[in-house]
Amino acid sequence: MQAYLPTIVPGILIQTLLSAASGSGAQIREDLDSGVFDRFKSLPMAHIAPLAGQLFADILRLLVATVVSLLTGYAMGWRPTVGFGWIIVIAALAIFIGWAISWVFALFGLLAKSSSMVQSVSMMVMMLLSFLSNAFIPLKTLPHFMRVIADANPITYVITAIRQILAQGAWNNNAWIVLIFGIGIVVLFAPLTVWAYNHNN
Repeated sequence: MQAYLPTIVPGILIQTLLSAASGSGAQIREDLDSGVFDRFKSLPMAHIAPLAGQLFADILRLLVATVVSLLTGYAMGWRPTVGFGWIIVIAALAIFIGWAISWVFALFGLLAKSSSMVQSVSMMVMMLLSFLSNAFIPLKTLPHFMRVIADANPITYVITAIRQILAQGAWNNNAWIVLIFGIGIVVLFAPLTVWAYNHNN
């Protein structure tokens, strides 16, 4: 079990963050359907403030999810060999990726017809991204066709980058790829989400 913890803890961390990020779209859809955003429009605040508040509040939710995941791993006996500074680095990287992905779910929440649809699709996507990756088992143990999918799964790169940082105590090429990927998601989906928000309001 002790030997398996360095593998499973990053997987649990990312799965938890995906679950937290997926809640953003459902929450936005529920607020739109309940008329909360319409009431905000009558207040003296920037038009975009409700959406911005929701997405920046996601950072706090992701932070809590990260702390809980890492503490759970510690309670199970996980003891990282790197310094505490590197734990902060992998936590920050994971939170940033979770926040970037929350923009995707937020866009879906704005475009979907109901919060139940958002929840169903978000859960399916989260499960596929988690289990068709290297989150819980080595890729070499997968059947060939599943390994091809897992190799193309961006979550695989995120988990690999975190494991390498925890093993080596150094920033690595996979970490750069993950960081650039996260920035790319924000650059692409933030304007689309704002456009969809303005279209809904």
